[in-house]
Amino acid sequence: MVDVASSCEPTVADAALPLLREVFGYEAFREPQRAIVEHVCAGGDALVLMPTGGGKSVCYQLPAIARHRAGRGVTLVVSPLIALMHDQVGALEELGVHAAFLNSTLESDEARQIERELLAGRLVLLYAAPERILTPRFLAMLDSLHERGLLSLVAIDEAHCVSQWGHDFREEYLGLSQLHERFAEVPRIALTATADAHTRADIVQRLALAGARQFVSSFDRPNIRYTIVEKDDARAQLRRFIEDEHAGDAGIVYCGSRRKVEEIAAWLCSLGVGALPYHAGLDAAVRRAHQDRFLRDDGIVMVATIAFGMGIDKPDVRFVAHLDLPKNIEGYYQETGRAGRDGAAADAWMTYGLADVVNQRRMIDDSVAGDDFKRIQRGKLDALLALAEAHDCRRARLLAYFGETYGGCEAGVRAHCGNCDNCLSPPQTWDATEAARKALSCIYRFHRHSGIGFGAGHLIDVLRGKHSDKTAQHGHEALSTFGVGAELSEAQWRGVLRQLLALGYVQAQGEFNTLQLTPAARAVLRGEVAIVLREPRAAPARRRRGGEARALGSAAGRADLALGEAGEARFAALRQWRSAVAREHNLPAYVVFHDATLQQMAQHAPATLDALARVSGVGVKKLEAYGEAILRVLREVEAPADRA
Repeated sequence: MVDVASSCEPTVADAALPLLREVFGYEAFREPQRAIVEHVCAGGDALVLMPTGGGKSVCYQLPAIARHRAGRGVTLVVSPLIALMHDQVGALEELGVHAAFLNSTLESDEARQIERELLAGRLVLLYAAPERILTPRFLAMLDSLHERGLLSLVAIDEAHCVSQWGHDFREEYLGLSQLHERFAEVPRIALTATADAHTRADIVQRLALAGARQFVSSFDRPNIRYTIVEKDDARAQLRRFIEDEHAGDAGIVYCGSRRKVEEIAAWLCSLGVGALPYHAGLDAAVRRAHQDRFLRDDGIVMVATIAFGMGIDKPDVRFVAHLDLPKNIEGYYQETGRAGRDGAAADAWMTYGLADVVNQRRMIDDSVAGDDFKRIQRGKLDALLALAEAHDCRRARLLAYFGETYGGCEAGVRAHCGNCDNCLSPPQTWDATEAARKALSCIYRFHRHSGIGFGAGHLIDVLRGKHSDKTAQHGHEALSTFGVGAELSEAQWRGVLRQLLALGYVQAQGEFNTLQLTPAARAVLRGEVAIVLREPRAAPARRRRGGEARALGSAAGRADLALGEAGEARFAALRQWRSAVAREHNLPAYVVFHDATLQQMAQHAPATLDALARVSGVGVKKLEAYGEAILRVLREVEAPADRA
């Protein structure tokens, strides 16, 4: 790595803030963007961990622009997704920054033209996937650039893909260490939104970033409300959630299987919700068409497996819902982080139950992975289950997983974020020690009496004293535990078993998910451990979130300005104009201008180009391209009122 202190180039680094104003239209950096940008502008390597919506792209795009203007040549951006490349390049071209991508969507003539511009050093940024970058032909082009001093920077986006411990490992990322071996003096910046300690260490090792400066931002997304509910007719729960809080909003619903994705999408459509399915089993053209509709149209709900979402820049996703339990907290955090990128109020909502816990544990146990990998994956799942079953602040637990203490919590004071279900409506708990001992004792007696294990449904029947062919066939009506739990309902017992599985006192094995005790269960059976569990709670009466959600602070409210009647009319007219421009340019609407920028225009109603230039998000190129049209739209909205 270059020693920044001894080889600092102020003419490049000092250009950062003026470029931020000129190109992106922003007056100030977010923390810690400025330090990252100046470090990379000066030739330093960096590993950047920044939450989704935190402004990671600026951290490499702005140094790319600054270094290109200083004669340093092209920045290579490693990107795993074609859709992400298209949108990033479209957004940069809108800003007046010459960028391109090389991928399979291009005709041969188009690809050759881009290669000529690359080799001539005219491109500021080039996006490509790792499997293309590592081909002999592409590496030869990079060699040519490097020999002429025109390979400026390498940016590796979604860097967690290089780690086997991460939630989205991609084998092709492993070869990227070649770039450092081949171009050792070219600075590199690796970026990701999600990485725990194992993943971070893997990124450093596999990308040879041991000397890189690490920038770790707060993982807190204060505008996102976290809610996890016990699964009880998941479809009905999802319907209430969407209808009560997010009718007409853009959102993502994650499901664990392709079949479930298609069923839920069709069901939502039958309810009048504009829903589309997305999973790896669909034809590539269908996936691309559905993703384009999600990005370009308002109010689309994408129902998807985890195949959908990486690099999705749509800022106005108002909710992310999980109908099945993710594999780990990294996946959960990455997926929920796709909500509320614009800083306005958004929801992360999940429903999960006993079957989710059983299935996730079984997938780990049945995998062909090594013991070390399984052990770490079990630990990651345990952390997610602890989050799901928590009685206390979910935000504090989520942040603690990434090594961060919640900022609103002082020493010795219980964390209270005010924007998760546990803080807004603290759950009731009960001493379930005796119930847990009954369940564990019954599992023990199954094995002692029958020599085999049984599943949750049969266990609950025995505990509640329910006579059936199965209880009679196996002689379980004669067990001392038959009927000892009749005071609890079936739903209550399922909650107990779910939490015992989550806490690691019970495990499910085999094709039929038969239950058996873990070594930890002994302490419970001996009365050495108290078991305190959440009480199931009825779904609260919910309403569409309004002004109270916007009082969470500047982060949650910056995209929710109070416009008044006249301002709302201006905002509607600006959105209509933006939609027409986006269709004409074949771009998502937010690439033209974010809602937050249009809201500021609607609020301040600038009457001159100079006034419009002071709106955050209006850079020089966009002012030149759209300034007069925007002023005309604003004048036309005001004209009827003037005539009246």
